[in-house]
Amino acid sequence: MEWFRDHMWETWAALAVLLGLAELFSLDLILIMLAVGALAGLLTAALSAPVVAQMLVAAASAVAMLALVRPELVKKLHGGPELRLGHGKLVGQQGVVTELVTALEPGRIKLAGEIWSAAPYDETLTIAPGETVEVLQIRGATAYVHPIPKLES
Repeated sequence: MEWFRDHMWETWAALAVLLGLAELFSLDLILIMLAVGALAGLLTAALSAPVVAQMLVAAASAVAMLALVRPELVKKLHGGPELRLGHGKLVGQQGVVTELVTALEPGRIKLAGEIWSAAPYDETLTIAPGETVEVLQIRGATAYVHPIPKLES
């Protein structure tokens, strides 16, 4: 016990390293915050503060890191952009009808530079060539579309 009291900064450094290594296995960003608290304790020990002061500084900085820094880091790590891959990224885009689109006879639309088979999302509609449509759903290789109303001037 006497060795720890004589070598407090080394003890804090070892604790910080152990907590940092343990964080590599947990990846919860909790142990790294405690390691930062241990580093604050190390700095306090390097200034020859009493052991109680070192523990209070270490605890306060660890709690502050857990309360203030960790939530923002977790939000940034878990809240990235939504990735839409494949044909799912075409939903919501607009295309132009190239062949008559009816519920009985699927037509064709030009969508994102490609020709797609298309059917009306509302089966009662008939969409003429040249009309602009919005893709509401894609099933297989068929885009289910709805016409975009034109504003008459």
